[in-house]
Order: sequence, then C-alpha cells, then structure tokens
Amino acid sequence: VQTDISINGGTFDQITILLNGVNISNPQTGHNASDFPVALADIDHIEVLEGAASRLFGTSAFNGAINIVTKKAQNDGISASVEGGSFGSFGAQGRVQTAFETGKWTQAYSVSGGYKRSDGGTKNSDFEKGQGYGNLSFSYDQRFDIIAQLGIATQSYGANTFYSAKYNNQYEKTDHGLASLNLSLHNQEKTWEIAPQFYYNKFKDHYQLIRGMAGAKAGENYHNLDVYGGGLNANVAWALGKTAVGFDISKECIYSTTLGEELAEKDNKDISGSDRQYTRKGERTNTNIMLEHNFIFGGFTLSAGVLANKNTGLENDFRFYPGVDMSYRPNDNWKFYASWNKALRMPTYTDLYISNVVQQGDITLNPERNSTFKVGTQYRQTGFAATVSGFYAHGTNMIDWVQTSVTEQNDSKYHVMNIGKLNNMGYNVDATIYMRELVPNSFITRIKLGYAYIYQDHKTETNILKSLYALEYLKHKAVFGLDHQIWSKLSASWSVRWQQRMNGYHPYTKVDCKLMWDEKKYNIFVKADNITCHRYYDLTAVKQPGLWIMAGASVNLGR
Repeated sequence: VQTDISINGGTFDQITILLNGVNISNPQTGHNASDFPVALADIDHIEVLEGAASRLFGTSAFNGAINIVTKKAQNDGISASVEGGSFGSFGAQGRVQTAFETGKWTQAYSVSGGYKRSDGGTKNSDFEKGQGYGNLSFSYDQRFDIIAQLGIATQSYGANTFYSAKYNNQYEKTDHGLASLNLSLHNQEKTWEIAPQFYYNKFKDHYQLIRGMAGAKAGENYHNLDVYGGGLNANVAWALGKTAVGFDISKECIYSTTLGEELAEKDNKDISGSDRQYTRKGERTNTNIMLEHNFIFGGFTLSAGVLANKNTGLENDFRFYPGVDMSYRPNDNWKFYASWNKALRMPTYTDLYISNVVQQGDITLNPERNSTFKVGTQYRQTGFAATVSGFYAHGTNMIDWVQTSVTEQNDSKYHVMNIGKLNNMGYNVDATIYMRELVPNSFITRIKLGYAYIYQDHKTETNILKSLYALEYLKHKAVFGLDHQIWSKLSASWSVRWQQRMNGYHPYTKVDCKLMWDEKKYNIFVKADNITCHRYYDLTAVKQPGLWIMAGASVNLGR
C-alpha cells in the first residue's frame, strides 16, 4: 500500500516518478511516491533509469528515474478483472478503450477504475484503495499530437510501526489527483519536434500517530500540497547529430498543520472535514533549463548535456549539473556503455519542518549532492541475453533520519541531518535464457537469474547510533525466475528472492508462485506469495506476513 522505492543503495526521496513522461513525484515525502493513479492492467511497460539523471528529469532524479508507460488504445475493447484471497483481500478493476480514424485524425481513448481492500497480513495493516484514470490522444496527419491524462488515487490504511517502532497503531489517508496535457508538433520524419507540456498534481495527506486520536497533541497532522508547472522541449536532427533544448518551471505550495513557515492567524485556512486549520505554509519555485546533444557515428553513440537549475529554496541562484553517456555496438550481439552524471536533491518539506514525538526536522539542511559513474555491457544472441554493470556514486551532504544519543535511542526519536559523505558502489549481473528460441517445443519458456552487490563507504564526524534509511541498504540480492508450461493452456511462473539488508537485518529467502490458465478472451489465476510462510523484517519494524494466497480472473472483450 505504501512502498519505498530505491535504486542502487539510494533512498526513497532520491527517485523521480513519471507517468507517461509527466512528473508525479511528491515533494512532501517520497514515502507517498507510489500513489499511482493507474492499476497494473493499465500499464504497458515500465522504464527504469539508474543513476543520477538530473540533466534529463530535473533535480529530483538524484539517484534514478522511473517512467510508467500506460497502454495506448489500439481498438475497441472492454476488460475487467476480479480477485480475492487471504486476510479478507478483494480487488476489482475495469477498463474501456476505443480507437478510430476520422480523415487525417487518429483518436484513442481509454478509461479505467479499480478498488482494493484487505484486513492486512499483520496487525494494523488493513487498507482500502481506489484509483481512476483516463487517457485521451489525438494525432493529425502524423504531424501534430495531443495527449491528455486525468487520474486520481485514494487510499487509507493502518500504518503499523512504519514511521516509528514505538507506536504500532498509526494511520494514514492519502489522495493524489493528476491532470496533464502534452502537445507535439513535428514533421512526418520527426527530424524536428516542438513539444510543450502542462501538468498539475494535487496531494492530500491525513496522518494519525495513534489511530482514532484527533488533535495536534495526539500527533494528528494534515497536509495539502499543490504542484503545477509547464515546460517546452525542442529537438532537431542535423549533420552533426541531434540537439535538444528544454525549459521547465514548477511551483510547489503546501498548506499544513506542521510543515512550512507559521502563518499569521488571519491567513489560516479551514481543513475540510475537521475543526482544525492549516496554520503553516511552504512554497518553492523550481526552474530547469536543459541543453543536450546526441552524436551517432557507426556503432558509437555519445550524448552530452547540462542542466541549469534554480530553486527559490536554495539561494535563488542557477547551478549547473553536467552529464555524459556513451555506448558502442561492435555488432548486433554486443553493446558496451559508460556514463557520468552529477545531481542535487532539495530536502523535502518533511525533512525541513516535521516536529513531533518521534521525528524532528531541520530547516538548516543542505541539499544532497552526488556524482555517479556507471559502466556495463549487454550481450544478446538467440536464446540468451545477459547484462553486467558496475556503478560508483559519490555523495556529499547526504540526508538521513538518525539517532545520535542514548537518550534519543531510548525514546525512539529520530532527527534528520546531513550525515556526511556516503559512497555507494557495486555491480549487477543478469541473465535470461529463452528456452523456446533454442528448443521450440520446450515446456520451459524462460529462466532468469540475477545477482546484485553493493558496498557502502560512509564518513562522518557525528556518532550515529542508528540510521532509519540511508544506511539500511541491500548488500546482497539474488533472484531466480522460472516460467514453464504445465498442460495445454496451464502455465506456472516461479520467483525466488534471497537478500541481505544491512543495519541489523537478517537475510531471508522468499518464494512466490503463480498458476495461470490463458485463453484468448479470458485468464484465470491462483498465486501464492511467500510459500514457505517465512516471517521476516524488511525495512522499519514491520513484521511481514506469511503465506498469502490470491485467486482471480480477467476477461478481455474487443476486436
């Protein structure tokens, strides 16, 4: 329900989340980054960019970026699914789409909605969540495109001990609304393009330190955040490659009971559904100017660029973040690549202002800074694909929530601080065997293997007794996947994960399986999560549930 997303030893605040290229990240806290207004059935694929990506996606892409790409309607159709299982879990969703041509116009529409609920697999982890999403696209004569999207996500849940091990009955309700409009003017060959973008995100957050207990003294907080912005990107291909320029400006404005500067009493705002008022306000304006050039010569590709960024929360001066990416393809089987990029991340509003019995923010925080180096190679031939990569991320003024004294450790209160220099380095190996490319009638369709290792070097002048996030990295992670046919349309997909997280966590192994009966118009499945029923801890003090079984079906009607 609430997912912290991290890449290569980074934290949840260091990732930019995009939906079809539109930034949907939450500057209040990265804890709410996964409030997606789309369901799994809406998603076509997910693009992951590892490492600093500020020059492409702005300063929030400190350690990487994730772009969720939804399905584009290709024809008329209706799809629906329903599932249910352990712990009173239930979910249902539906999607309607249509696409047609009128003269030189090509039009596509899709609307979807879904609902999920569960009593939860552990104490106080019940939840209800729903989402609705609409996507409209128009194209004229392969020269002009319009894409608009609207989305809403709402969820309420027991937060267990997520923010503090001392309180095991926390509660949170979050809402996320999204509206965006993308335009693209280009020639049919797309050798040039001009693309303006406009977007708006609305985030609302209601938090209770003790579930059912209202009022500031009981640790109840309300937050209301608006993020709106726009930009313009343009690119042109010419004799020496492809040059792109871009401009983006966004405004953040948060009204809160605890985050931001204190308002004059006459400026307080009433909170809908509560007798309390928003008494604080925070706002920042972020401006990005980007320049990049791509050069291709034979199998060699070079991309170099720079981002100029100005944030009103940071001395209001422009700062520059360069980067270089290069790759070489000697033939169709091999690819070698390397990159270097710099990035900066502004503290979130939670980092700066939160103050309660378990957390203490700091308005004097410095932004995080890092430089990321990455090298790797990819190999592909019939029936086999492999990737080997390594990275080194040199970070300064890194931000974390820590305990620095015995007294604070006893009362479980964490405070945020710049913890000094933090270098993450490691490597990743992935291999996939596509058995049916080697043996067409094989009952095994695919085998996947992967291993990742991270080493962390931390230097600080402060005696840190416990880290809540930055030092709780995955040192080892091994994954195994197997897809195979059982009989006729019946197949199985197995997933095994072994990992070891640092900072006092025990390694564990998790085994999942999904059985599927696939027909052209419908699908029936049964899936078992954590087959061995191993009770483990992974991040914070929340004990994860044992065996969780779900069964469901989906139907797809259309031409």
